[in-house]
Parts: sequence; structure tokens; C-alpha cells
Amino acid sequence: MSEPVPLEEVEQLVQEVSSWYSEQLILDRRAGSPDTERLKLLRDGLAACAADQQALQDADEHQVAEIADRYAARVKDLKGQ
Repeated sequence: MSEPVPLEEVEQLVQEVSSWYSEQLILDRRAGSPDTERLKLLRDGLAACAADQQALQDADEHQVAEIADRYAARVKDLKGQ
């Protein structure tokens, strides 16, 4: 069994993804003709980050690990773009 992921590290991952969504929303809104579908996806992603950040407050070790895995993969995907 792997070691538990420190909550602070998971919160940082969620914040990193949340910041990416926020930055993209700002950039897209400033665009001459923003893509409404993309804006919705970005807003939904930002809302999911907020929900996961809240969920972390009461999460058990297994739930924290699941969120950590999901956000580590998301950060990797976002940096690959």
C-alpha cells in the first residue's frame, strides 16, 4: 500500500487546476468572439475544482488519494497543452 498523500499537496494540485481554469476563462472572455461552449466547459471545470476543494475538508484517506490521482493527471494534461 502506498503512503497517504498529504492533504496540503492535494489542495495545491486542485488550486493549480483551478487557477488554470480561471486564467483560461479570463483569456476567453477577452477574445473578440468567445466560444460559449468552451466557456461553459471552463466554468464547469472551475466549479468541479471548488466542489473537490470543499470535499477534501471531510475526505477520508482513500478519497484524498482519489482526488490526488485525478488532479495529478489533470495537471499533467494541462501542462502538455
